[in-house]
Amino acid sequence: MAWNPFAPSPHIERLPEEVIKRKYPLFRWRVMESTFLGYAAFYLVRNNLSVVAPELMETLHYSKSDIGSLLAVTAISYGIGKFVMGAFSDRSNPRTFMALGLLLTAFCNFAFGWVNSFPIHFALWALNGFFQAMGWPPCGRSQGHWFSERERGLMFSIWNTSHNLGGGIAGYVAAWATSYYGGWQYAFYVPGLLALIGAFYIYNRLCDTPQSEGLPPIEEYNNDYPEGMEDHEDRERELTMKELLFHYVLTNKYVWLLAFANFFTYIARYSMLDWGPMYLREIKGASLHSGGLAVLAIEFGGIPSTILMGWLSDLSGGRRGMLSVLCLIPVIGAFTIMLFTPASLVSLDMLMLAVIGLFVYPVINFIVIIALDTLGKKAIGTAAGFIGLFGYLGKTAQAKGFGWILDYAGPAWGEHFAWNLVILAIMTCTLLAGVLLAFTWNLKPRS
Repeated sequence: MAWNPFAPSPHIERLPEEVIKRKYPLFRWRVMESTFLGYAAFYLVRNNLSVVAPELMETLHYSKSDIGSLLAVTAISYGIGKFVMGAFSDRSNPRTFMALGLLLTAFCNFAFGWVNSFPIHFALWALNGFFQAMGWPPCGRSQGHWFSERERGLMFSIWNTSHNLGGGIAGYVAAWATSYYGGWQYAFYVPGLLALIGAFYIYNRLCDTPQSEGLPPIEEYNNDYPEGMEDHEDRERELTMKELLFHYVLTNKYVWLLAFANFFTYIARYSMLDWGPMYLREIKGASLHSGGLAVLAIEFGGIPSTILMGWLSDLSGGRRGMLSVLCLIPVIGAFTIMLFTPASLVSLDMLMLAVIGLFVYPVINFIVIIALDTLGKKAIGTAAGFIGLFGYLGKTAQAKGFGWILDYAGPAWGEHFAWNLVILAIMTCTLLAGVLLAFTWNLKPRS
């Protein structure tokens, strides 16, 4: 058989019981730690572009529509990549898969800072989006294998705050590097270097399934097999690509429902991450550093709420759909307040951005966990990839659509009017996400 560095690690002989009791908690911590820090590193080389968008416009004479195109192409390539990579990750070793993805996205950032051509920037950011898709799926596979169904809400939520940490730091690192070194290029060089370190760390730290380390499946270890699941061996079987796509994912009505809900939720999520720094600078007169802090406020706002809501979802028996709908109500309220906040109250806008992050990120987290609840751990990479594809189609739509509104409605009717149109569009999309997720109100983990 040909050597395949991406093949799942083979199961090895079971360790003695006393060794299992000692090593299992250590390995669970190791998996949580390495996927958390590794996935945070992916965001350092993803969320940096929007912070220095005004500098690209000033130095390279890019238009807002050009910036929108860069944001859109990375979104669509990431969405396509997430579906493709998700299917492959369910049949791959997360250690090599994730490390290679982080290495490739780091090189894309180095190259982006090296050139000054829009067509090349466009191609590089498309590649960056595709390689970024090698981050989430192996993490989802790892979480599904090392944490059982009844603890999934809390543990998955703790891990999911990694992108808040990485995304928030990314904005600040990009702004700091640009100011300190005196050029927008360093917003890509510095995060790229950190991503290289992260790739080396992942390769040497992450591991595959418990069975590949001589340990029992997590359900056996926790005595936590789902009710009605009698065939435990079949549950641990690696699925074929045909089974993944046509038996588990594409024929599941909830996967489609969650995919469309994700489309609209991602518009709410990424609208302010992509356009928030520019909005604050153009409409509220904020500084470059304030733009970086805006990204930090959104991302860090989601950390405590994601963990809290994950814990509450476990306490409620897995009612994650219900909690998702309730979370979207204050998001609409925060956007409403921003519409009427005067330019002199930048601090209030920053607070509302934190509120948006506080309540939108639990929804992003729950959409994937609901899919995991209904499908099982062997298909989560593929399902998350499919749902993520729709999410990044939403990101693409807002990036290109809002860029067009600002470029054409702004000169015609004024910048304030154009930005108000953008915010009203975001509020409408948030409402539609809530309507779709209402159909999962009573949905609980499969039994």
